[in-house]
Amino acid sequence: MRGLRHVWLACALTTMAAPAWAARHPKPATNHQADVARDKALAGFQRDLVSVLAPRADALPLLGAALLARPLPNQPKYNSFHALIDRAAQAQDAGPATDWVRLADCDAKADACPNSEALAALQAKAPDNAAVWLLKLGDDQRRLHDDEARQDLARAAGATLYDDYAGISLKALASTIAVLPPPAATLDPKDTAGAAGLQVMMTFGSARAQPQPNLPATAKLCEGAAGDAALKADCLKLGKVLEWGSSPLARSLGLHLRETLADDPAQQDDARHARRNLIWQVQNFAALSARAQTDPAVAQHLLTLARNGGSEMSLMLAALRNAGIATEAPADWKTGS
Repeated sequence: MRGLRHVWLACALTTMAAPAWAARHPKPATNHQADVARDKALAGFQRDLVSVLAPRADALPLLGAALLARPLPNQPKYNSFHALIDRAAQAQDAGPATDWVRLADCDAKADACPNSEALAALQAKAPDNAAVWLLKLGDDQRRLHDDEARQDLARAAGATLYDDYAGISLKALASTIAVLPPPAATLDPKDTAGAAGLQVMMTFGSARAQPQPNLPATAKLCEGAAGDAALKADCLKLGKVLEWGSSPLARSLGLHLRETLADDPAQQDDARHARRNLIWQVQNFAALSARAQTDPAVAQHLLTLARNGGSEMSLMLAALRNAGIATEAPADWKTGS
């Protein structure tokens, strides 16, 4: 499927482009010792946030605590990612979003990912979510269960929505990260947005660890659809679900499936145009997100949008519209620019 790699690369590099403290993009080396001290302070602050949130009994703050704890090394067992996401999943108000994050509670070295209990729970709780079946599709392909993978694709095509629950993770993080004010030692003087800028970085950076279906596995399965009428029908049907999915990555695949498999040239052109607009939206959201480190108004607005819930797509589009940025690419804009 030529062309898909470019769209995925653009989305992967820019969507929600604010790294967590543990994987921050390096800045120009001005004072290495100060940077090391700031990273140490950020790690301590993140541990303090987890400790404050851990005693809660409801799912949302426990989900936020689990996501914050995940990159931290040497956490106490009771404040570890495993303990916190397990408690979140057992909370009375827990939903599929906690099971989705629990997919990452596994041992990759033992070839035990994704978490099989969480995957089974999602199939039972969210059978109408295409993301669940595409996750299973990738797992079945990895295990060389080709017949089951084909059935997974059919189930995904028959679903009514695609949701990877990143919006709920963002809400959990943005709603809980302000329980403690960031210490002065955590703030970079060059990031003039102050505490709000740091909270944006931690919120969107921690959400980057959200489990994702293996969408390339789905694309690979649909590569042979042109000569298989039943497979082609399922891939086109799935594409429609993905076009209205929760993430830019899902939407990019859905549009690509229509662009490459639709028989109507008008449908192909429409999908190509929409995919071009998607790349424009993602790139402009990345630029807007970068401003959050130096513009406190932008930072506060992104945090407000995240706390309101929704999805990655809805947050991105709302942020662009509220900033006065068109969601349609200019006629003379090139996707490589």
